[in-house]
Amino acid sequence: MAAFDFDLFVIGGGSGGVRAARMAAQRGARVALAEQDGTQGLGGTCVNVGCIPKKLYSYAAHFADSFEESHGFGWEGDAPRLNWQTLKANRKREISRLNGIYLKLLAGSGVTVMNAHACVTGPHSVSADGHAWTCANILLATGGTPNVPKVPGGELVCTSNDMFDLEPFPKRLLVVGGGYIACEFASIFNGLGAEVVQIYRGEQVLRGFDADVRQFIAAELRKSGVDLRLACDVKGITRTADGLAVGLDGAGGIGQSLSVDRVLYATGRVPNVRGLGLHDQGVELGRDGGIVVGANYQTSVPSIYAIGDVTARVQLTPVALGEAMVLVDHLFGPAAGKAARSMSYQFIPTAVFTHPNIGTVGYAEFDARAKFGKVTVYRSEFTALKHTLSGSSERTLMKLIVEDATDLVVGLHMVGPDAGEIVQGFAVAMKAGATKAVFDSTIGIHPTAAEEFVTMREPVRSVV
Repeated sequence: MAAFDFDLFVIGGGSGGVRAARMAAQRGARVALAEQDGTQGLGGTCVNVGCIPKKLYSYAAHFADSFEESHGFGWEGDAPRLNWQTLKANRKREISRLNGIYLKLLAGSGVTVMNAHACVTGPHSVSADGHAWTCANILLATGGTPNVPKVPGGELVCTSNDMFDLEPFPKRLLVVGGGYIACEFASIFNGLGAEVVQIYRGEQVLRGFDADVRQFIAAELRKSGVDLRLACDVKGITRTADGLAVGLDGAGGIGQSLSVDRVLYATGRVPNVRGLGLHDQGVELGRDGGIVVGANYQTSVPSIYAIGDVTARVQLTPVALGEAMVLVDHLFGPAAGKAARSMSYQFIPTAVFTHPNIGTVGYAEFDARAKFGKVTVYRSEFTALKHTLSGSSERTLMKLIVEDATDLVVGLHMVGPDAGEIVQGFAVAMKAGATKAVFDSTIGIHPTAAEEFVTMREPVRSVV
């Protein structure tokens, strides 16, 4: 490898790229990382315009409900008002701190960091920072970017990247989309005090999630104040003296219009492959635009690899981190005394930070029936103990799906406060092969919502 400038050249400073660069350097490899957004972009979507700021704003949005609910517990007085400028400034300071941590970790590991756009110019060459660099291996970890379909007036819309620094605060917000990003931002800005209308052209939000979860969260969104309209789409957007006029189309909105301050398009994300020179180098892309990879995340060009959202496989930060570790072990060997890592895509837990939260791991009921045939379903819906005094009408949903032939728990779903925190622990059990009998024999912690998962005994239905 001495004939090359670097043993590994990483393009993209998101979670997966940073992890791969840092771990490879710690194994003694000569590593460079190029991030076109500079050091302020280190951490990628998750740190800068995704998971971290989104959850911080979700926390902020919850306080409005908490202030109101406190009266049921004896607290008196008026609730404070949101200072949007303070929230934005505090978020910006925290993200800058995280950017600095990423830079320090890379520098401390000996990674050469370039604040530059990089382009692949050959199987072993990259152009970046005004120079041509040679490298034994290239890693593409450029993530994804919001996708906005063509619509008249589309130049007036925002994407999820813009939502954290809007000025002024949008008192009237239209959210277009039915995926997790759309539902999260609808919840967040509704909680922060905006009048939120969410439209989705499909029959129900959160396509791909369990049907009970989809129906339950739609009802909770509406209950909380989100004006959720299904079978509805945007016909066109124009600027007026009153803000933005949005014409609606579809069965749920034909002939109607809205006046809003901002329009958020959260209609999916696409792999960020533009300007990388991949077509010229023969790197194969899939129909969805993602980089096609095989074993060990190798592309159609043997010396070029890709991980994370740019492959359009499982677009989750922890997945990119796991893939980075597998790749580093493959290229440079595992850490001393450790076995080479592998990556399993079964039972990957995830959370949606709507209000209330969603946590899920394993198969949705429909998918479980298609894969395993006979399954037994356990379902519980209840009012959390907190809300017996808070006055809130929020409900909690929990659901287990069990394969009949093996008694394995193959699906676990929750809608309710701290769902992500609760489901994470159960994901470990499911990865370890926990059966319903193991769940039943586990003592619950009382009084908690989580104990419901180990006390459900009566199935709700065992056939379609």
